[in-house]
Order: sequence, then C-alpha cells, then structure tokens
Amino acid sequence: MPKDNIERAIAKGTGEGDEADAIETVLYEGYGPGGVAVLVEALTDNRNRTGADVRHAFSKHGGSLGEPGSVAYLFEKKGTIAIDAASYSEDELMGAVEAGAEDISTDEDVFEVITQLGDFAAVRGALERADVEIQSAELAFRPKSLVPIDESQTVRLMKLIEALDELDDVDEVYANFDAPAEVLERIAG
Repeated sequence: MPKDNIERAIAKGTGEGDEADAIETVLYEGYGPGGVAVLVEALTDNRNRTGADVRHAFSKHGGSLGEPGSVAYLFEKKGTIAIDAASYSEDELMGAVEAGAEDISTDEDVFEVITQLGDFAAVRGALERADVEIQSAELAFRPKSLVPIDESQTVRLMKLIEALDELDDVDEVYANFDAPAEVLERIAG
C-alpha cells in the first residue's frame, strides 16, 4: 500500500487534513406511539447513515419520522439547572430569580431552575456566587405542552426512546409525553 494512502487514512481518522469528516449536529423530528412528539439531537459525520438508523428505530417501534419543522415548534430550548432540594431552601435560590431565572420548580428531591438561553450563564453564575452546589446544568429542549398517554403507549414509547438512545450518533432524545409516575416506575423497575 502506498505511503500517501496510509498517511491520508491516518489524517482522516485523527480529524486532520482536507478529508477529515466534519461532525455536525442534526435534528430529527417524528411522532411516537400515542401521537407523542419526539425530537432527536444527533452528532454525526454521515447524515445518510444516521438518518437511516433513526428512521429504522422509529418505524420498528411504532413511530414515524417527520419532516423538518413537523414537531420542533412544540419544543423550546431552555437552560435547566438542577439543585439538590434537601440541601437548599427556595429562599437561597432567589439570586437566580434576580439574575433572570424564569421559574424554579420542585420535582421530588430536586429544584429545577429554568432560564432563557441568554440568561443561562448569568443565572448559573449567580448560583455559584451564592455557594449553591449545582448537580447539573444544561441547555435542553423542553416541551411547550404535554400529551397524556396510557400504560401501553408508555411502554412502546419507552422502547422507542431506548432504541434511539442506543444509536451511536444520537446525543439526546426529547419527547412531550405525560405518563403517570407509577407507570414509569413499573416500566423502569
């Protein structure tokens, strides 16, 4: 094998040179069981391969891949900061509101601080300056409204989400479903 071919292959594999594959973010949109909107965020160097994998997962698990824009309008990208609710009171999080947080909600043992994209860094900084320990902080798509689904639809939807999560190129999966907590626990357990 010629030396040039070997060097080109090494450069491509390490991300150097003219032939390096560019990694891009791609958003796939579709519907899952029960009419649930599903948004799939993927990082890929090959749109065709990833698109085929995502389409296969949707069709195998009772969903359908949609056109661009078919469900994205049902989601909004927001900043989400999670804080241990056992360690802090809501009063200790007021600095976040003053820095621009939209909402602070409690979900079991976690405070969720929601921000607009532009306020995310300021709110996170305000919490850090107040010595509030942050469990996680991310920018994520949040559903504008939720679709209630029954137990059988929930089981099928969870299989779809799991199949999508297992794909190598898929980074995040978002869905706008509302299932009873006891059903989700039973499925997970």
